[in-house]
Amino acid sequence: MSETTFIAAMIQMRTGLLPEPSLDQATKLIREAAAQGASFVQTPEVSNMMQVNRTALFEHLQSEDDDRSLAAYRDLARELKIHLNVGSLALRATPEKAANRSFLIGPSGDLLARYDKIHMFDIDLGNGESYRESANYQPGETAVIADLPWGKLGMTICYDVRFPALYRALAEAGASFLTVPSAFTKKTGEAHWHTLLRARAIENGCFVFAAAQAGLHENKRETFGHSLIVDPWGTVLAEGNGTEPGIVMATIDSAKVATARKTIPSLQHGRRFAFADQTSAEHLHLVRGSA
Repeated sequence: MSETTFIAAMIQMRTGLLPEPSLDQATKLIREAAAQGASFVQTPEVSNMMQVNRTALFEHLQSEDDDRSLAAYRDLARELKIHLNVGSLALRATPEKAANRSFLIGPSGDLLARYDKIHMFDIDLGNGESYRESANYQPGETAVIADLPWGKLGMTICYDVRFPALYRALAEAGASFLTVPSAFTKKTGEAHWHTLLRARAIENGCFVFAAAQAGLHENKRETFGHSLIVDPWGTVLAEGNGTEPGIVMATIDSAKVATARKTIPSLQHGRRFAFADQTSAEHLHLVRGSA
């Protein structure tokens, strides 16, 4: 590998109700990815547990300082000498609220960055399928960018992907890579997953790393899978095998970021603009014209 290239691996998981089995599942796959040459590895959103029941969730929540999964991931990154993006962990933030928090861990085991999911997934999908993330989680308020040896990393989580202004801000701040660890539902994933991730890559000239939850979970929630690595031109470099847990890998050449942005320099062409709401005037015109 040159100074601009590295192997990235997305860990596609099927997180369970409890942290310990979920950690065992992720650890095995992370070790396999590192053995195959990955130096940057990402796990999905809520890698430690997926609980629907609030009582059960808070029974198993730990603070960041006390969370055994986070400590194990730090030890693993140190042992394998990799950059590990723990897509997110459910952690105790206050007595009443959890945090959906993503971490970037360096090869020394140090915490290089943390990001709390900004946008809460409060959705009614029909047929009785609804989600109220804000009932248990408090939203983050800060966009986060961090250094990798190959460029800057902008950190986001799942539902954030529907808010393009966040990604533009990260790209304008210098991000070459965007993380979107996710637990997309089957319904929304089938409709929007590929389109949204490719759009965020194309419009910002960035690589997008999106490790995903996959399949039918113990809590009966069904997630879409299809973990993706997308290059700055919007090309899918690697995709997960449907809803089966596993590893998705690709060689990343960070020089492609500069090439894509030179070809279509939209980051340099953004302009401020005013907004004029003329709907009232147009309505008045139509009324007068019909008299």
